[in-house]
Amino acid sequence: MPPAILRSRISEGSSGSLGATWDGLGVNFALFSANATKVELCLFDESGTTETERIELPEYTNEVWHGYLPDARPGTTYGYRVYGPFEPEAGHRFNPNKLVLDPYAKAHVGKLEWDHACFGYTIGAEGDDLTFDERDSAPFMPKGRVIDPAFTWGRERPPSVPWDRTIVYEAHVRGYTRLHPLVPEQMRGTFAGLGRKEVVDYIRSLGVTSVELLPIHALINDSYLLDKGLTNYWGYNTIGFFAPDPRYAAVPDFVFAEFKEMVARLHDAGLEVILDVVYNHTAEGNERGPTLSFKGIDNASYYRLMPGEPRYYINDTGTGNTLNMSHPRVLQMVTDSLR
Repeated sequence: MPPAILRSRISEGSSGSLGATWDGLGVNFALFSANATKVELCLFDESGTTETERIELPEYTNEVWHGYLPDARPGTTYGYRVYGPFEPEAGHRFNPNKLVLDPYAKAHVGKLEWDHACFGYTIGAEGDDLTFDERDSAPFMPKGRVIDPAFTWGRERPPSVPWDRTIVYEAHVRGYTRLHPLVPEQMRGTFAGLGRKEVVDYIRSLGVTSVELLPIHALINDSYLLDKGLTNYWGYNTIGFFAPDPRYAAVPDFVFAEFKEMVARLHDAGLEVILDVVYNHTAEGNERGPTLSFKGIDNASYYRLMPGEPRYYINDTGTGNTLNMSHPRVLQMVTDSLR
């Protein structure tokens, strides 16, 4: 990790590319929030356990907070604290005591530890979700990590199979190779395992043209499942639409490269890769759910709220919340993720 970054080293940067973008010299940080009053970039040590510095993003352009750190580089671990009104009855749930994940983070570090500090309100207090909790959630939160997106693809473009010849084969990354005798034990249940020659050759022998993977985006295990000794196996509980989930990596610190390597090997075998994605809701639940990312960045923009009662969420999905695709920035996030 680089030495502590001085406040004087930050410059205005650009609002054009959301997320943390490495340009070979430094990193541009940009976060959309239409209703925030201030955004702090929080830097952590490599493990994500110790917060080393908070830097206020200096510029605000077209509802995007942004700044450029010339000393930052791939491997920099970060999160945000977003300031603004805590007015649940008006749809705003800003709480800078809660570290929030960058929606555009390409890699996540660590996993969520369920603690009452992860909630923007004080659980059990009189007033319920209208109360304001002052505990720091950073020790319990996963963080984002800056990546170098460079990768040498074996093919210039993926296979293009005509629809009338497409045969889709659905698989779960972890389950498919978890007990595979020809896959080294440390690779079983991972992207690396699915990319093994023995596995790819077998898939080809079935006569299929396309492999559809159940959700691989970074997800959250619900606390009530963990309390029962269970896990969200299928993955329909996304918290990061740009980051592959580290639990599917043989080497979590290199999950992004490992995922790309798997895709490249499947493409080299002439197999398409299709991703099952979940853009209708997030893992933050309803008004009693945790503050992990979108809720603390700009609740009123990211989620569909009840007309006349914006304290409550429109729950078309049955999961507690529904993403607000009517908002152009939310729609942009989805289309950016698809690309």
